[in-house]
Amino acid sequence: MPTAALFHIRDTRPNAPRYQALLDDLNEGAVTALRDAGWTVALHPAAEKPLETLLDAARRADVVVILGGEDVDPRAYGAADLRPHRTPYDLEADEAQLAVIRETVAAGRPLLGICRGMQLVNVAFGGTLHQDIAGHRRSEGDPFVATDVRFDRPDPISASGDLLCSHHQSVDRLGGGLDATARAADGTVEAVRHRDLPVWAYQWHLEHPRSAARQLAPVMTSLLAAGTADRIA
Repeated sequence: MPTAALFHIRDTRPNAPRYQALLDDLNEGAVTALRDAGWTVALHPAAEKPLETLLDAARRADVVVILGGEDVDPRAYGAADLRPHRTPYDLEADEAQLAVIRETVAAGRPLLGICRGMQLVNVAFGGTLHQDIAGHRRSEGDPFVATDVRFDRPDPISASGDLLCSHHQSVDRLGGGLDATARAADGTVEAVRHRDLPVWAYQWHLEHPRSAARQLAPVMTSLLAAGTADRIA
């Protein structure tokens, strides 16, 4: 039975219970879909455990997953805060998740990034982010937008139904070794892969409860197989 370590963050702001409820629903969607597909799954709050505990959890997993959440501190990619509407950063979560990403990559283990996780993957490889874009989330009601995406290479979920986005930041300059593998109609990078390593990332929420069984589970199986093939090669 394959194992997955999912690293998430909690929004502890007193005025953000709705946002945390959204994150909880996404996390539960990921856990449920993977367990139903035969995975052993553990959730790890990135800013609430010692770094060595988080790294040990990543080392013991067959696939490491970095989930969504708040904006990445632009100082992590050498930029100033240019957002028109500023929300707090979670510096401890940024540092912890970047450390998990870098050690996982250095060890050649499979790594998946989703939404904020994709942005952190890009930053970890030396890339930068657009700090505010329009058209990829709703400000009222259901925040998710079904996004039309053009795939530049085969993907296990290219024909899996709606691709649900909810983000206002995105990849700008790609990190070293990363290729854009899918883009939205406006050119926004919606998926990346590393050329040589089992590192995949998606900007849309394939862990959404409406999508996870059709999208997250097949991606995890394919990524695990890719990582195994790389180790054999």
